[in-house]
Amino acid sequence: MSTSSNFEQRLFYGLLALLVWLPLPYATNRPWAEAIFEVAVVILAAFYLYGWRQNRVVPGAGFMSAKPVLWLLGVWSAYLLLLLLPLPISIRELLSPDSVIQYRAAGVEGAAPLSLVPYAGFMYWLKSVSYTLVFALVLLLVNSKQRLVILAYVLVLSGVFQAFFGSLMTLSGVEYLLFGKKEAYIGFATGTFVCRNHLAGYLEMVSAIGIGLLLASWAPDETIRTWKQRVRSWMRLLLSAKLLLRLMLAIMVIGLVLTRSRMGNTAFFSSMIVAGFIALLVFRLQAGSVKQMFAKRETRSMVILLSSLFVIDLILVGAWFGVEKLAARMEQTSVEHDLGRIEVSKNTLNLLSDYPLVGAGGGSFYTVYPRYRPPTYDAYYDHAHEDYLEIAADTGGIGLALLGSMVVLSFIAALLALMRRKDALMRGMAFASMMGIIALLIHSTVDFNLQIPANSATFMVVLALGWIALGLDSQGSIKQRIKTRSQRDS
Repeated sequence: MSTSSNFEQRLFYGLLALLVWLPLPYATNRPWAEAIFEVAVVILAAFYLYGWRQNRVVPGAGFMSAKPVLWLLGVWSAYLLLLLLPLPISIRELLSPDSVIQYRAAGVEGAAPLSLVPYAGFMYWLKSVSYTLVFALVLLLVNSKQRLVILAYVLVLSGVFQAFFGSLMTLSGVEYLLFGKKEAYIGFATGTFVCRNHLAGYLEMVSAIGIGLLLASWAPDETIRTWKQRVRSWMRLLLSAKLLLRLMLAIMVIGLVLTRSRMGNTAFFSSMIVAGFIALLVFRLQAGSVKQMFAKRETRSMVILLSSLFVIDLILVGAWFGVEKLAARMEQTSVEHDLGRIEVSKNTLNLLSDYPLVGAGGGSFYTVYPRYRPPTYDAYYDHAHEDYLEIAADTGGIGLALLGSMVVLSFIAALLALMRRKDALMRGMAFASMMGIIALLIHSTVDFNLQIPANSATFMVVLALGWIALGLDSQGSIKQRIKTRSQRDS
């Protein structure tokens, strides 16, 4: 029995190690780093399948509740493969007439793929399968509250390291990444990422998880009536893990401010406000009235906590570490200042108009885009500065609808968990999932975080948290679930 538990535990720790590793080698945004990621996650999945056949692992309840998204991810992977298969001209003329023109221009008259860049499409498919495996492994291996807490803390600690490392490099003037000297974004915190905006995207998600942990542990366990009780409560706070977690969140906010990422900071604080408003609305519906809602210590604690996060982090911590410079960047934002991004978005819309249904093929943007760039505009872009447009340009309306449905369903799962679950940890993780989803969806309107493997994989974890919060049996332990399965199989 213990052997089975140890086998599954090793897989869980292997998954944690992979999640911590992903941001380190340039956010895994290099071919060699992507290869390591893909091989590692396939090995973990293969070992899990072996353990499943040997009855040495117990799937988490979140895996069963997330079946709709798992089916969507399966359809998504099959769809990307379909774009790579040679198809007759008659089918291609129906689905993507412009691809037929392009292949004819290249001298190809017979069967050909819908993707204009098959090799890039294959690499895109490999990464997509890897993200799917990350999502599935999190759902499968996080099968107890203990593991859920460990997963959350590991990601928060990873964010603390990124924020501390990025802040140290910026404030000291050393300006190094983990594997070499920084060549871009000098004077801005980037952590081990190449781009400051992508570090901001990562910190948005892991900070949301940290806030979820804090919400789960913040509700007071007694009614405070006297000053003696108040002093005792504050002493317990100073000696508890809550204070340490609060300090870690402050470090991540410092790193976020030092990125000077306008939309990164906007997305973080906006998502906290929106997710907090949704949580209050849920509590209002459950309480029946506003008066009864605020009579609950849980509601008051959440309002106090989120207000303190906003005020203390934005005003006090930000004032010490340069929030005024961030504000200056936001004030300078204008159409002229962001003309490059606007031009790319406009040109990408023209690209999308030629490939509206199935796109030009996964990962094809950097190859196809130059054809839509005005001759007078010679700047090189390997990505559109908007995830939605790039996903649509690569995979068409079908691909965007599949991925969008997956995100919407996961958000609904997190919302249902917030409404139905009474367990503080489940509610905290549901809040974290909602806030992380909102933050990255806002940020994706002006950036390409979802094209960066470290951020895409972390986003899959954020999506999985909503399903875990909805389906995880808060009473069951790993050993109990293994014992139950063994008795059933015998």
